[in-house]
Amino acid sequence: MERLGKGWFSELSPNQDEQGEGVLGNNWAGQAFSLEIDRVLYHKRSHYQDVLVFQSKSYGRVLVLDGVIQCTERDEFSYHETMAHVALFAHKDPKNILIVGGGDGGVVREVVKHSAVQKVTLCEIDEDVITVSKEFLPSVSCSLSNERVTIVVKDAIEFLKNQEDAYDVIITDSSDPQGPAEGLFGLNFYKLLHKALKSDGILISQGECPWIDLELISKVLRNVKSMFPVVRYAISSVPTYTTGTMGYVVCGKDKENDLTVPKASREDIKQMHLRFYTYALHQAMFVLPYFIQETTKRACSV
Repeated sequence: MERLGKGWFSELSPNQDEQGEGVLGNNWAGQAFSLEIDRVLYHKRSHYQDVLVFQSKSYGRVLVLDGVIQCTERDEFSYHETMAHVALFAHKDPKNILIVGGGDGGVVREVVKHSAVQKVTLCEIDEDVITVSKEFLPSVSCSLSNERVTIVVKDAIEFLKNQEDAYDVIITDSSDPQGPAEGLFGLNFYKLLHKALKSDGILISQGECPWIDLELISKVLRNVKSMFPVVRYAISSVPTYTTGTMGYVVCGKDKENDLTVPKASREDIKQMHLRFYTYALHQAMFVLPYFIQETTKRACSV
């Protein structure tokens, strides 16, 4: 974090950290992403991770966990809308929703826009992320106090051990597989998610970046394909995430449900006045470049 003092925040790779200049644990080598800092608003270590919020010159306020950007005021809607609406619009009647991680509240904000949703449970291991987001990111965390939302501060693996046939949709809005999120990418975790979903349930997980994480993506796809009959991979643009491309693993327990087609009409979606997600974009996000197609096809051939 030394570069904070030079007026810039830089999300650096592990090889740079070995020289004492970067942030330990990032998964991308030989590259960095930087934002000019106007002022640091908050910087402390929680029980689990380093938590930083700063006002940037060009992207508004920025939340950083363990040196990795989680969201910015300028582009957070592209990620949060995708995570919420792809899964919820792929389900015919999403009433009970579980969000794993996502303590900033961005996915919660989007989920409660659906009138069909009756209950939202947010399971976040780090209470400091929730507290800090409420104070410094009000436009993102604004729905955490919604009457349909229940916040559980707990390790998701422990929480899920007691959940079975409970949720229509589960959204795993985890950070990268390091620190407190390390256990949220393994086979045992996906088994717990599968058990917690109803018979027609849908799971969407943060799916890393296909430009640099194909090996990890393949592993995750193989894991979920061993239990879900329908597994798809989608991509979208999020400028401040590594390489600007974000992936999503989308799984369904109902083999007849085409996850690439929204169950709402174009007009109904338009009436929600979203900024990123559209009916056509939902379908387009599943149209993949050839190199990603081939990787996902091989991974799902189990």
